[in-house]
Amino acid sequence: MRARDKAAVSALRGALGALDNAEAVPLDDLAQAPSCAVGSEAARRELSERDVEDIVRAEVAERIEAAAELPGPAHAGRAARLRAEADVLLRFLDAQGTPA
Repeated sequence: MRARDKAAVSALRGALGALDNAEAVPLDDLAQAPSCAVGSEAARRELSERDVEDIVRAEVAERIEAAAELPGPAHAGRAARLRAEADVLLRFLDAQGTPA
């Protein structure tokens, strides 16, 4: 990936953040943990391949929806960037051999 490809960098950072958030242990689970475990590191959730695909597809849908909601020519650049980010993520999914 070229260092100047801002759409790809932004899309991948967003998707990695969403995946990281999905792996986090819910606060309710931490609240129910024994008090001795509170100071220790909680195990992260394990995501299946399907979970990862679903999260990345949700990121694609979010960008496409946001681009569609941007009004008129004043926001054409932002809408184009969101669509470019969605395309990056779709290419990533296609490269992984996932069905569309």
